[in-house]
Amino acid sequence: MEKQFKTAYVCTQCGAIHPKWQGQCKDCGEWNTLAEERVVKSSKKSRKIDTERPQLLPDISTEKAIGLRSGMPEFDRVLGGSLTSGSTVLLAGEPGIGKSTLILQAADAYSKAGAGVLYVTGEESLGQLKKRSDRLAIAGTKIAAVNMTGLESIMAAIDDYPANIVIIDSIQTVSSEMFESPPGTIGQIRESAGRLIEKAKKDGFALFLVGHVTKEGLVAGPKVLEHMVDAVLYFEGDSQHLFRLLRPIKNRYGSTFELGVFEMSAGGLLQVENPSQLFLSDYGNIRRTGAVVAASCEGNRPIMVEIQALVSSASYGTPQRVAGGIDNKRLALLLAILEKRLGIPMGGNDVFVSIAGGLRLNEPAIDLAILVSVISSLREIPFDVKTALAGEVGLSGEVRPIGMAEQRISEAAKLGFKRIIIPEQNLKGTANKKIEIVGIVSLEKAFDLLF
Repeated sequence: MEKQFKTAYVCTQCGAIHPKWQGQCKDCGEWNTLAEERVVKSSKKSRKIDTERPQLLPDISTEKAIGLRSGMPEFDRVLGGSLTSGSTVLLAGEPGIGKSTLILQAADAYSKAGAGVLYVTGEESLGQLKKRSDRLAIAGTKIAAVNMTGLESIMAAIDDYPANIVIIDSIQTVSSEMFESPPGTIGQIRESAGRLIEKAKKDGFALFLVGHVTKEGLVAGPKVLEHMVDAVLYFEGDSQHLFRLLRPIKNRYGSTFELGVFEMSAGGLLQVENPSQLFLSDYGNIRRTGAVVAASCEGNRPIMVEIQALVSSASYGTPQRVAGGIDNKRLALLLAILEKRLGIPMGGNDVFVSIAGGLRLNEPAIDLAILVSVISSLREIPFDVKTALAGEVGLSGEVRPIGMAEQRISEAAKLGFKRIIIPEQNLKGTANKKIEIVGIVSLEKAFDLLF
């Protein structure tokens, strides 16, 4: 029977279907997000739906929800400790960042732990995949690979080769026979991902979907794809730096504040167990102006980072505020606090602030270090290289308490710092014989102590 199609307009943000094009989506309110799709008219008669009897929570069995550990601490950390059977993980990143390398190394780690892996590649031939595995020194005795892009063929391959983990690289290359639109369109991605996720939950295998990102940094395809999966991991980095960061944006089984750090090498991605040493400049005991070490945290992991500031006279009428690794509006807010509460005029100066190593941080505990680095550069006063800072700065100029103070102090002491400045409210219950701990209550007290 010949397929019947109808034209519909699908919102790329929420997935809502509209009968005709319009400027604004009626469901989510976003503008210019409707894309034309050809949808198959369903000719099937309604059939009886199989239903399960409701169960009390104590009676539900969790035997099938097995947690799989890869043995890669950086990878397991962002997944919440383990990979749950029946779950779906979306791994997204820019082209060439190393997504396929990371997922192949993870597949090798899972296979060494005893899990069977099915690797479905739609972007590479099997010969290319074999060459990459040889370069990464991956034996792959429990990794089965197949090159196909048809959704129905992939579903059949999963039935023929039962595996604990199925990897689809990438979801943008998969297409269903039900749609005439090319692979990568909204309808194809939604249909392919939906059926694969449904099969993963039904059969109990863990599913990895590798996805691309747009120039805006969002996952390519419908926004609803991120809501369909259990975890969304972003693999990011800078082509000018060797390290790569794995961040969870969504995770139903763990925290979204964790961070996995990898270093790109000729033999693949290497795990960085101590990222603090990676992000700190190796200048020995040389004191420099505008360079301050902040005790930050990403999830449960303390990371010591160097914040650098450069303050110069403004050459034009409007002073520049340039931030690298932190939010530009956050920098403008901190400079306004500095000018209002301490009376230090900043209107005639250009201010450039950057986190060394290209790391990007969003936590407020680095506020104090940012302002100290700015004053150090403004007054040309070198800062002590053996002192670390941690503290959130409020609009009134007070230094507010921070979380995980003990972990930050321990990390600073382990790396050889002699003193750490923290909010006074965090002094209670914190003690470390290897480092001097100093508490402050305001910006004014901090600058009197340090300058």
